Formats: sequence, structure tokens, C-alpha cells
Amino acid sequence: MLFLTPVLVAVVCMLIVWIFKSADRSIKRKNGEPRARAEARPWVDEDLKDNTDLHQVEEDADEWQESEEHVEHITFSHIQYPEKEMVKRSQDFYQLLNKRRSVRFISDKQVPMEVIDNVIKTAGTAPSGAHTEPWTFVVVKDSDMKHKIREIIEEEEEINYIKRMGHRWVTDLKKLRTNWIKEYLDTAPVLILIFKQVYGFAANGKRKVHYYNEISVAISCGILLAALQNAGLVTVTTTPLNCGPRLRVLLSRPKNEKLLMLLPVGYPSKEATVPDLKRKPLDQIMVTV
Repeated sequence: MLFLTPVLVAVVCMLIVWIFKSADRSIKRKNGEPRARAEARPWVDEDLKDNTDLHQVEEDADEWQESEEHVEHITFSHIQYPEKEMVKRSQDFYQLLNKRRSVRFISDKQVPMEVIDNVIKTAGTAPSGAHTEPWTFVVVKDSDMKHKIREIIEEEEEINYIKRMGHRWVTDLKKLRTNWIKEYLDTAPVLILIFKQVYGFAANGKRKVHYYNEISVAISCGILLAALQNAGLVTVTTTPLNCGPRLRVLLSRPKNEKLLMLLPVGYPSKEATVPDLKRKPLDQIMVTV
């Protein structure tokens, strides 16, 4: 019996060690799960994340500018239309925007610059978090610069289609007949690159917080699309995956700006085609409570 005691102690010790190692491996696996999931989605673009960082504001308070506490308020001017006119205007506007399509075949015919000025001014009327207006619209007309943009995008897009996006995403795009070749980046007379400003600067050089910068700029982009349609121009919404940093450097944009969207703008080419897609009916997109 005395002989068995040391053996029994050794067995118990080995069992305890095994339990602790198993628990440690389990913890490591759990900690590694988010990382594994992140690696399974390599297409996520850091530039497309809304990084309004309120904690940083608190930590680096001396570097950030306090917002204005007083702004004068004025009487709101409003036009109220008769009900019949309201219905007609809303129906006309719907019919106009219902004709909007994503067009990848764009003519090289030049567009009046005054029109581009007006549609971007219209986009600039969008609401924004604390009225920070966190957007920059870069208009590119120079043919050499457009081609450099195309080279960067096609280089990254080929990698996206082959490696980053995955089989499911690439398969979902097949019906649209799109790939990494972006000829419209050369042929479109105007490229509009929309950057979100993740923070701004006050007159004294201190940083200003841009709340909800991505949502604000996305709303602005929607208004821009409507303005382009209203002006009789076409475009296709593109989000050049993993191209933001290189395009930012190419266009000499500051570090606080992140590329959100690129719009090639112009007239449709004579041979332009679009997929025969249908939009969801009202009862599938609206819920009334």
C-alpha cells in the first residue's frame, strides 16, 4: 500500500497537468476565433470602416478643438405644395430615379464643367454629424491621371477577384458581366473620387471630430447619384477595394482622408447595355406600423 502511494500521487499530478494544458488550449482557440473569422474575410477594406474614435478624443484632449457652443438660429423658409402637386412631384421624381442604372460603358464625350460643379454642390447639401461636412470630392479630368488610377485599380482588382473576394462574391457578380478590367476609367470624361474625412482641422490647427463620417458621406453620395441622374449623366458606383492608400498618395490627399467611392461620370456609349434587373416592389421594402 505504501508502495502504491507515490505512483498514485504521480498519476494525480499528471492528470492535473493534462487538465490545465487542455484548458489553456481551449482558451487559445477561443481567443483565436475572431482572428480566424477576420482572415476568412480578407476583402474587408480598412479604409471603408467608420473610425469615429471618441475614446481618442478623450485621451488626447489637448490636440482636439472644442466645437462652437453658439450658432445663430434663423427663421426656416418652407414651401408647402398642394396635395395633388405633392403627389405629382413625388411620382415624377420616382420615375426619374427609377431609370437610373449602373452603366459601365461610358462615352468619351466631354461633360460641361458647370454641370459637375452643380452636382457636387448638390451633394454638399447632405446632412452630416454635427454639421462637420466630412467629404472631399476629387474631380479628375486629366487623361494621364485617369490612366494611372486605372492601373492601380486593375492591379488590385485582379487580386481581389482571384484571391480576396472569394468564390461566392465572384459568382454573384457573374450575372453583371463585370471583372477587374475597368475600361471606363479611361473613357469617362470625368472621374469623381469621394473621400471621407475621418477628422478635420480648426483654424488653429487642432483636430475636429467628424462624427458618423462614413454615414454622412454615404448620404452625400446618394444625393450625388440623384443629381447626376437629374442632369442626364450616367455612372457606376465603385468601391476600389484595397486601392485607397495608393490613390490617396497619387492624388496628394492628406492622411485624414479615406477613399469611400469612385464614380466615372459621362454619357452612355452607343453600344451601352445593362442587365435586365428588376427592383423590389414597395411591399417588400416598406413596413407601415
